[in-house]
Amino acid sequence: MNVRTFHSLDKLIAVGRARAADKDVISFDLFDTLLVRRIHDPDLVKLPVARYIASLAAACGRRIGEREVQRLRDDIERRQRQETGERFDDHEACYPRFMEELLRQIFADRYENGLLDRVTDFELTMENAMLVPRQPFLPWLAELAGQGKRLLVVSDMYLPATHLRRLLAHAGLEPYVEGIVSSADTFLAKASGKAFPMIAEKYGIAPQRWLHIGDNPISDGLRPAEHGIEALVLHDVGEAQRKSLVKRYYNYSDGKPFWRGRVLQQLMAPLEGENVPQPALYRQGYTFLGTLIGLFVQEVARYCLDKGISKIFFLSREGWTFKRYWEKAMPFLYPQGGLPQIEYLYVSRMALAGASCAYQGLTKANADIVFLPVGNRDFRDVCRIFALDLEPLLPHLQRFALQAETALSPAHEGYDPQHRINFDRLLEDDAFQAEIRRQAVEKNRAAVAYFESVGMFAHDKVALVDIGWLGTIQRFLFETIAHRPDCPTCHGLLFGATRGIPYPEDARNQLRGIIYDRYRFDFAASVLTYAQDIFEEACRAPHPTLNGYRLGPQGVELVFRGGEDAIGQAEVEQDAYFAPLQQGIFDSAARFGAAAALLGYQFDDCKPWLNYLLVSKLAFPTAQEVANIRHRHHLDDFHGGKKPQAAFVMGPVPLWGERQWKLRFQPWLRLRHFLGHLRGRINQ
Repeated sequence: MNVRTFHSLDKLIAVGRARAADKDVISFDLFDTLLVRRIHDPDLVKLPVARYIASLAAACGRRIGEREVQRLRDDIERRQRQETGERFDDHEACYPRFMEELLRQIFADRYENGLLDRVTDFELTMENAMLVPRQPFLPWLAELAGQGKRLLVVSDMYLPATHLRRLLAHAGLEPYVEGIVSSADTFLAKASGKAFPMIAEKYGIAPQRWLHIGDNPISDGLRPAEHGIEALVLHDVGEAQRKSLVKRYYNYSDGKPFWRGRVLQQLMAPLEGENVPQPALYRQGYTFLGTLIGLFVQEVARYCLDKGISKIFFLSREGWTFKRYWEKAMPFLYPQGGLPQIEYLYVSRMALAGASCAYQGLTKANADIVFLPVGNRDFRDVCRIFALDLEPLLPHLQRFALQAETALSPAHEGYDPQHRINFDRLLEDDAFQAEIRRQAVEKNRAAVAYFESVGMFAHDKVALVDIGWLGTIQRFLFETIAHRPDCPTCHGLLFGATRGIPYPEDARNQLRGIIYDRYRFDFAASVLTYAQDIFEEACRAPHPTLNGYRLGPQGVELVFRGGEDAIGQAEVEQDAYFAPLQQGIFDSAARFGAAAALLGYQFDDCKPWLNYLLVSKLAFPTAQEVANIRHRHHLDDFHGGKKPQAAFVMGPVPLWGERQWKLRFQPWLRLRHFLGHLRGRINQ
């Protein structure tokens, strides 16, 4: 028999290149030869399709579970294979035939002509997401086509040739291929050997001028050799080992939830030509931050569907990244649609602070927020943050023995507790609050006009999605629109909720931290607070901070912070530095969506692995990881430039603020920080 087996793809191609010199036709097996799967079991692709069909059926009033859909599919396919076996040597099935029968059985009188196409499109989308072309074959196929060789793809598969062509086109192989032969079209397969004489007759091929390459020693080796066709068989040990690893993780995940996140990340891993050298920041964005954001937006979607929320507003500059990730991942997770509308909302604390005072005035809670950053000292900082004109307010301050420069923060020299008492009395003064409201009305009108333009008030329930941490933007936003009778119920959904100041929750205004929420004791997730700035910088949109809204002749205008000063230039520098990290996040989105859809895992399924990622990457990072990811500049417009007393600056140095030599050479440094963090969380 003219069959040779190779354990290396490079060796097979080297021999194949030599043997193809005197051949007219070279045919290739498709799966596990030209294309490899990310998964170990090709039948796993059927599971998200079953969920998709079940969701479509539910929308038509047909109640059926995904397992029942899969059982029916298996039964119909099995029966059709048996019927085929009565007429042919090969027990083959044809996807359009058994899938149409399945759909007609499930949907009955609700079956529509386009339904089969919709299901087929999604199944092929999932197939494409799980298939990767073997990189070394690409230049060789181009070389063979350039030499005028006739290239065929021959596959024993229930997908007909028209469907396989879509897979080849997605992989970039279709232009080189003259013909595609599938056993689903003829029921003559390689397994029995019947396919080869049929192909020889159809394409006018002399067996001695034909080279066949595949991975199955019988179908791609013995059978073509029986018909005088030279065959090369690939038995790739490295690829077999990779699949074995995926299988092991998958099997572990069935009984041990910790491994569910691990197998999810394994299916996201780049393969073949995708696996090229990347900067360290890119790799962190892809493997760490990308996975966290994927689980975050997946849980946001589940929460919104559960609560009947009809629109999601991705807030602030971090929401820009969340929205882009959502757009790439959700088509895999919710192919049936039905998700809330989404919109990127241009907002910031500075833009909303003043507008929030138009009807309620300046509340004590909001005034307290001003003095959380130690760089804020006096009433001038209050005016800066709430965009107030100081001059009309000076007489009111003087009535309560206050000046614009009176220290109102204990972090600064000159502070007297009586000053704060006087300030609190000022906040209770009707005349002072009347002036605050007068100044804020125009800002409120402009902000509300912007919210009207994006459809904020056309929904009963909306989600306000942001990075976190105090929920200040959600607070100010709700207070800006709370006076309107059509104000929607606002669900603030934060990446992490540290809740350093109480949030004014009620039936119409709620706040929830997804990855971490201080109100839910979750020690592993609490290490998110080790390096909050990292997440802000990694997710930041490539536009300046929004300073406010302005009503102009053409309607509402957005007013952005200028970028010409030192701070603006620092932001540009930082954006350029973190560009690879952000690109890694975006590149992971579609692969996260496909992997999560295939496995059927939700946020809770991956929580044990998520905890491991957070602790290992944030609480026990390598010195190099800290050096790479730690922010260079961090803009905080809320933070004033006034220098606090030394006692308020010289606090404990956080782990991510430690010097490199300590991170490298003090072996117990991370453990000491971790134990200190544990004590702090327990004492909260």
